[in-house]
Amino acid sequence: MASILGIDSGLTVTKAVIFDIDGRVLSVARRRIPQIIPKPRHVERDMELMWAATAEAIREAVDGMGRPAGDIIAIAATAHGDGIYLLDRHNQPLGPAILSLDTRAIDIADQWNDGETAERSLSLTGQHPHASAPSAILRWIKDDEPERFSGIAHFMAAKDWLRYRLCGTIGTDRTEASTSFTDVQSQNYSEAAFTLFGLEALWDKRPPIASSVDVVGTVTGPTARQTGLLEGTPVVAGLHDVTASALGIGGYREGVVAIVAGTYSINETVSYRPEVDARWFCRNGIMPGEWNNMSISPASTANYDWFIERLCAEEAKAAEQAGESVHALIAQELAMSANAAGVIFHPYLFGSPFAGASSAGFFGLNAWHDRSDIIRAIIEGIAFNHRIHVDALRDGFSPGTARLTGGISRNPMIAGLFADILGMPVAATKTEEAAAWGAALCAGAGMGVYTAPTDDPRDLSEIETLHEPDPERCAAYETKYQVFLELAEAMKPVWPKLQKLASSASDGMK
Repeated sequence: MASILGIDSGLTVTKAVIFDIDGRVLSVARRRIPQIIPKPRHVERDMELMWAATAEAIREAVDGMGRPAGDIIAIAATAHGDGIYLLDRHNQPLGPAILSLDTRAIDIADQWNDGETAERSLSLTGQHPHASAPSAILRWIKDDEPERFSGIAHFMAAKDWLRYRLCGTIGTDRTEASTSFTDVQSQNYSEAAFTLFGLEALWDKRPPIASSVDVVGTVTGPTARQTGLLEGTPVVAGLHDVTASALGIGGYREGVVAIVAGTYSINETVSYRPEVDARWFCRNGIMPGEWNNMSISPASTANYDWFIERLCAEEAKAAEQAGESVHALIAQELAMSANAAGVIFHPYLFGSPFAGASSAGFFGLNAWHDRSDIIRAIIEGIAFNHRIHVDALRDGFSPGTARLTGGISRNPMIAGLFADILGMPVAATKTEEAAAWGAALCAGAGMGVYTAPTDDPRDLSEIETLHEPDPERCAAYETKYQVFLELAEAMKPVWPKLQKLASSASDGMK
């Protein structure tokens, strides 16, 4: 019986998920991939370790699927977008990968955004430069690590590195190609974009573009022996994980904003013409003539994860030993919070939608507040930040409903909170492994199992719950949201001073 392997490699975990052609999960395996933070603002990854972890996950998933490996008709990968993965002339990793949480290129991005480069980039590529964009990171490497820059033979995205290790071919897909260097109108590479960023030397190093549903190779012998896959299994190009997540939850269409409350605050909607605005990235959609408009920032549930890891470590350990989930405990505390109305949290531990420096912070804390109030403030802050992006997309595209996915969305209380804060209906899907399923849909379409990637065989109405906004709660949250924005505006001149204090303290410890 036919099955499909979808690989989803995020910023902390890489997953191999095997689905049957009706979308049911047959097996799933996960491996954590450590981040390397050698200095402030540098967030890296060992590329070989990433592949080794992914290969282990694939083997475990294949062993656990209950079917022969030959039943897998195709494979596609998705992975974190932006950042950069480099190969040398021998197709070996050229140093560690630089992840999308990395902000070493912030000064370059700020310099571009303070000058004419910003508007030229917006009109040409459909987006302003930002610190984790391939353009900014590659320019930083050119300026700060010229020897490494001169050794670049290929640059690619995370999922394209996995593709190379699966089938030995180098290239990318339409969605990933548009992270920095494509013309927003033609949807193809633009030599002018490379020149704009001072990277014309890389024009001949650009990865070839395939469709997300194109077969780009087959599993090699060494990979088959390492993973348990069958040699010769077709490998499909795959797609950027932001787009894969929207596809996997049935949110890749006009009139809907797909919200992924993950490490990043991801908010996106599809259009059939390019609409350029500084508040979102207008990037290539899956098929020609489709654009995926993404309003994002690194400011979503990474803040919640930080809270659990740093401030609830003992509870998490005890829950694990008892065979329970710490998230269930947190959900109980969230339900009990009673005094959080005056507490506001800026979820900017890793960045924000605002240019330049930013940092997280609590406002309005008093002695009578407890942990449950802090938890609620964190989750409300995450939702408020999503609203900044959703409001931008509503200005440009007028989506009428939202589809929500991400770990915290499994709690109905949180999905309802999003509906009240956004002031629009929110459908929380029970999709298992949404991004991996999005990749699998592309793989299935590439093999002719589905007529198109959007030909989802599932009955979505059976696996989602629609949360309608409550007018009274909407009004209360509207008042709180406006204070959230006022505080952000007031903090803009203060954030750089805080950053300078932190830098001075760090320098003094050397």
